[in-house]
Amino acid sequence: MAAVVWLVAGLLLIAAEVLTSGFVLIMFGAGALVAAGFAALGAGPLPEVAAFAGTSVALITVGRPVLKRRLHTAHVPTNVDALIGDRAIVVSTVDARGGKIKLRGEFWSARAFDETEVLEPGHTVTVMSISGATAVVLGEPS
Repeated sequence: MAAVVWLVAGLLLIAAEVLTSGFVLIMFGAGALVAAGFAALGAGPLPEVAAFAGTSVALITVGRPVLKRRLHTAHVPTNVDALIGDRAIVVSTVDARGGKIKLRGEFWSARAFDETEVLEPGHTVTVMSISGATAVVLGEPS
């Protein structure tokens, strides 16, 4: 009977992990499953609790950090955020009012980041930000 209780508790904890995604309940669930195995082999209540506690603590302290590192990767910029920092070539003169650049093989409207800067065609620029459909660029030193 104790094995069934541990088994049900373990499965419920593992199922509850879906709602939290903190990788804690699943560790307790695994501990409960180990305790269910001990109970099925006829161990008494003390070894069952010790197996549950030992497994849970070991998984939380060792397994959880490894699992979190593996599944929670760094943020990868997408869309216009991925363009910031890219280099482009000026196609038509870019100043504070506007101009055109070629960025990743596409033509973009652009304006100068530094309002006093005038960038001539062929000049290399760095995308500082994207404002609507306009790239705000800063000229690179020649």
